[in-house]
Amino acid sequence: MIGLISATAAGAVAAQRLASAWPERTRLYEGPVRDAVGRAFGECEQVVCFLATGAVVRLIAPLLADKATDPGVVCVDEGGRFAVSLVGGHAGGANALAVEVGEVLGAEPVVTTATDAVGVPGLDTLGMPVAGDVAGVSRALLDGEDVELDLEIAWPLPALPPNVRRPAPDAPAERGGPAIVVTDRVPAGGRVSGPEETLGTDRAGVTEETLGTGLAAGTEEPLGTGLAGVTEETPPAGRPGDAGEPLGAVPHRGAGDARVVLRPPSLVVGVGASRGAPADEVLGLIESALRDAGLSPRSLAELATVDAKADEPGLVEAAARLGVPLVTHSAEELAAVEVPNPSDAPLAAVGTPSVAEAAALVGGGELLVPKRKSERADGRPAMATCAVVRRPARGRLAVVGLGPGARDLLTPRAKAELRRASVLVGLDQYVDQIRDLLRPGTRILESGLGAEEERARTAVAEARRGQAVALIGSGDAGVYAMASPALAEASDDIDVIGVPGVTAALAAAAILGAPLGHDHVSISLSDLHTPWEVIERRVRAAAEADIVVTFYNPRSRGRDWQLPKALAILAGHREPTTPVGVVRNASRPDGSHRLTTLAALDPATVDMMTVVTVGNTATREIAGRMVTPRGYRWQENPEGAE
Repeated sequence: MIGLISATAAGAVAAQRLASAWPERTRLYEGPVRDAVGRAFGECEQVVCFLATGAVVRLIAPLLADKATDPGVVCVDEGGRFAVSLVGGHAGGANALAVEVGEVLGAEPVVTTATDAVGVPGLDTLGMPVAGDVAGVSRALLDGEDVELDLEIAWPLPALPPNVRRPAPDAPAERGGPAIVVTDRVPAGGRVSGPEETLGTDRAGVTEETLGTGLAAGTEEPLGTGLAGVTEETPPAGRPGDAGEPLGAVPHRGAGDARVVLRPPSLVVGVGASRGAPADEVLGLIESALRDAGLSPRSLAELATVDAKADEPGLVEAAARLGVPLVTHSAEELAAVEVPNPSDAPLAAVGTPSVAEAAALVGGGELLVPKRKSERADGRPAMATCAVVRRPARGRLAVVGLGPGARDLLTPRAKAELRRASVLVGLDQYVDQIRDLLRPGTRILESGLGAEEERARTAVAEARRGQAVALIGSGDAGVYAMASPALAEASDDIDVIGVPGVTAALAAAAILGAPLGHDHVSISLSDLHTPWEVIERRVRAAAEADIVVTFYNPRSRGRDWQLPKALAILAGHREPTTPVGVVRNASRPDGSHRLTTLAALDPATVDMMTVVTVGNTATREIAGRMVTPRGYRWQENPEGAE
């Protein structure tokens, strides 16, 4: 919830604008300002104050406790010119909120966090729990010092500056200097080095010292066993079945060397439980399994079990206290998973010879902890089993539509994905459009026209290597662009995210008026990938169906007869006076457009940068605009449509 506080009439108006824009996210606070700030600070995750920054500093100073738990605070000046991220830029989300507030109010966001100011991702904004000397390593990043990246687990990361490097294969085990370590293991000796020894908070304020203990609000009495004792201070033990080999050893560094440990969500715990199994017993079992394997509970991604146990109270409560989802699978699916320790008991009870191991392994990965049973203090039979798997790192492929070319038509989601990527793949001229939006250190793989297959395969291959990849295309990447060839190459071993963009047809329609007000279709006239016979059949179908048609790729130097042929087909079903819109480089500074008719259009004036929209029998030119009626009952309805 975002608290909104104002002290003047102008501030109240601006606060109301935010409240109207975000009715589900905001709460207006009234009354004396000092009291309002105090209430909002205790009740909200974020606060927007329509006050001078100096006044807000004095008001919140006595309330500040810990940047990990304090709300993010944004200040907006009396004139609504600036939205200033005051405190909690990363942990409290104030930096991102300042940008959002600026978009709604037309204010300039002011973010002074050093990493944000130079385009470097904050180490505490990567979507993973972080421990160690965040400030020290961030300072090294900004100062251009060499920072070592120890990827014990390959996990998709955004672009990091060029001074972040992987260690050489022959690097000594003991080495100095700042470092970023990505691991799910507890560091050797149980501590992160650097001045910030405390591990901070994990999910919903749960620290690695209290994860899963279920502390009631306002009390120190534990509600259950949970994962108490599984901390970064706990020395790692050997991997099960491999006693004597410590797990969690990371390169040793001196006490003065800054280091940050990032915890990827790499661990899946499969759990089985008898009916009525207590949550404390389940949590105690998970605690011992992770502790004995030297694994960090902060890398726990999910609990997994069989469908029949989806509502088992002890498992549901355990997942809730751990702050992870409880994922279930069918007995048939689990029965197909090969496991080292099958059993007749679960086969008879739920229809699969394994629950814990199979549920953990169903998505693939390395079995770190084979099935183990809980131990009860009263000596009664165990009621819970678990197994731990390190799931394979999944690369991330974002297929991003850049829109028609104008920067203000590039969506916020597209910008976010471009900045999230460590690898960018795209046509060289499209890369030039957004190069300034990329983070320092982004690896750019660009190629020219005609290399679509190469780009698709390259993007998928990079994602399979565990990278965070953005594959860009103009308009919407799923419309005559890169999504189709890329997804044809991809399989279920990578995550694919589609980011929609404004298409050329939509951008052109907005310029022309409302030509797409009723049923419409887009047809590419390029026969490089589709035989002309197929294209012609589609044009005839659209003509006979009286559908508005937008032609992509209408004409090129070596392909000049297809557009006249397509127009002739449409002319057999529509009047010569049918409106036709011609838009070149829609939304760009050198863009142009004109409205003509089916009979008057000269195909020689059209090129590959143009889209041509041909109206249906109801389309009209009204006040210089191209309009296709929707057919509302209260309007004149030439088509008789409803």
